[in-house]
Amino acid sequence: MHVIICGAGQVGIGIAERLASEGNDVTIIDSSPELVQRANSMLEVRALCGNGAHPDVLARAGAKDAEMLIAVTLHDEVNMIACQVAGTLFDIPTKIARVRAQSYLAKEWSKLFSHDYLGIDYVISPEVEVGNVVLRRLELPGAFDTAHFAEGRVIAIGINCGPECPIVDTPIRQLSELFPDLPAVITAVIRRGELTVPHLDSRLETGDDAYVILPAEQVARTLKIFGHEEAQARRIVIAGGGNIGLYVARAIEQRETNVRVKIIEYQRERAIAIAEELDRTVVLNGNALSEELLREADIESTETLIAVTNDDQANILTSVLAKQLGCKRNLCLINGAGYTRIIRSFSIDTHVNPRAVTVSRVLQYVRRGRIRGIHAVHNGAGELIEAEALETTPIIGRKIRELEVSDGIRFGAIVRQGRVIPPTGDCEVMPKDRVILFAKTESVREVEQLFRVSPNYF
Repeated sequence: MHVIICGAGQVGIGIAERLASEGNDVTIIDSSPELVQRANSMLEVRALCGNGAHPDVLARAGAKDAEMLIAVTLHDEVNMIACQVAGTLFDIPTKIARVRAQSYLAKEWSKLFSHDYLGIDYVISPEVEVGNVVLRRLELPGAFDTAHFAEGRVIAIGINCGPECPIVDTPIRQLSELFPDLPAVITAVIRRGELTVPHLDSRLETGDDAYVILPAEQVARTLKIFGHEEAQARRIVIAGGGNIGLYVARAIEQRETNVRVKIIEYQRERAIAIAEELDRTVVLNGNALSEELLREADIESTETLIAVTNDDQANILTSVLAKQLGCKRNLCLINGAGYTRIIRSFSIDTHVNPRAVTVSRVLQYVRRGRIRGIHAVHNGAGELIEAEALETTPIIGRKIRELEVSDGIRFGAIVRQGRVIPPTGDCEVMPKDRVILFAKTESVREVEQLFRVSPNYF
């Protein structure tokens, strides 16, 4: 597939890297010569310097033969016009635009993106996506990562196996014997920075991060089995009153009447503006790295601090300081991939990477086959995937044990007519089933083939 990506920033490079590694023909466009040079030197892609919204630049990028355009530059207007030009002049079938300004996303202006106007197929708002991830993490404080599938019927959670984890050193096979009525599947384990797919004889070790796929109603019980019984926060402090902080605070006001939220915003004008938009949230103007200001925000009685400024170092230091002052938990926004391997050493309970969130969202629309949802894991080393089986899907009518999938794939759950079914070896996939599974990056193409609409695959 020929894909044109407008924007060679962190998100654009992340998407290009994933798509190129899977054998796609990728061309990147960016107006910065430095970013274009970096893309050419880092990746097996073609990179051009220019404005992705200009027809001549798109023509040089091979737009006449492209199947998809992904516009993720820093400018919303460039992204939107690039999609319009791609559809109007070059008939590119699929156009995806990143749009950050919230005013464009208001419901009353939604027709702007329709085929009668800009013709954008999918609009992605990083702030909204990240905000929703933060809200889901607040719902499950014992998990460091969460992903919802099949309209919320199935949840994948990342759980840290701490020193008090009761099931450490227990073979995974034995867990089903100890908890026969618990349809939870451990699909991936991160140990000392390496991502693996466990076998039934594998054992969890202290310090492991385990990804578990399970029915939504079994989450609390599963967290308890892993030694996590943290209660949802009722007192929250948000460091950073940007779009993400405001989105999270507004959502909490709408959903949780008994949760008290305070925002610390450095810029006075912004602090005044968001205070006028919010009803019950207390807004403090100042630096969240100030011990005095954190104490004024009652950080010692706060259950969760959410650090979502644009500065990674400020987010990390604020999170560390808050815990030292008595805050029970913290959630940190980290843009740079370099911090993710050492984040636990800073006593960060959970973190969110906007790049990873946005890339996961884009890949959901890029993947071939009936892929309904994607959640990237461990800096893209693996993916949690929701796929739909159709009548002509090759996997139909075959037992899971007969599929001969690679060791990089593990089935986690099957949703059939609204009911979650454990994926045993004798289970057959039926038409309209939703299958939630984990795949290492090198096995993703295999998953696409399993669920593609082709009767002649096997």
